[in-house]
Amino acid sequence: MAAPQPFDLADLKRRMQSAIGAFQHNLQSLRTGRANPNLLDPIQVDAYGAMMPLTQLATVTVPEARMISVQVWDRSMVTPVEKAIRDSNLGLNPNTEGQVIRLRMPDMTEQRRKELVKVAHKYAEDAKVAVRHLRRDGIDVVKKLEKDAHLSKDDSARDQDLVQKATDQHVAEIDKMLAVKEKEIMQV
Repeated sequence: MAAPQPFDLADLKRRMQSAIGAFQHNLQSLRTGRANPNLLDPIQVDAYGAMMPLTQLATVTVPEARMISVQVWDRSMVTPVEKAIRDSNLGLNPNTEGQVIRLRMPDMTEQRRKELVKVAHKYAEDAKVAVRHLRRDGIDVVKKLEKDAHLSKDDSARDQDLVQKATDQHVAEIDKMLAVKEKEIMQV
């Protein structure tokens, strides 16, 4: 018989932390009142016969609080990059000067802010679901070890409690990050 899969709380916490990292990345792509270079991360450009991330075709910087500057490396890619930004539904209007595309951040309406908050809540719920799936997996491993007599009832209960505490801690961290982002979005 194969050796039982050991219970590794540190690995479980690491996997929960990576779910939070993905959530954090999603939050960074949400537009607030300030310019953020991560806003352009999801944009794909039709370049050289393939779809490529904008960040592989240009340097994205924030020269001032309400402006993003996109320095396109290849002159022939300026028009496709500009088109991709226009088609991205981010509400940005590109202003091109040579190989530099400037994006002025427009003021957000109250309705748009509320829509972004809803998106942030969806990202948070997705992250919580991922953490809860990891909790279920961890508890399943502990219960299997107990069932196969590799772990006592007391040790099983203790490990299940540790998994639940780790889950609660990570869900609280997600809620805290969401509250910060929500406040940032709703600031006028």
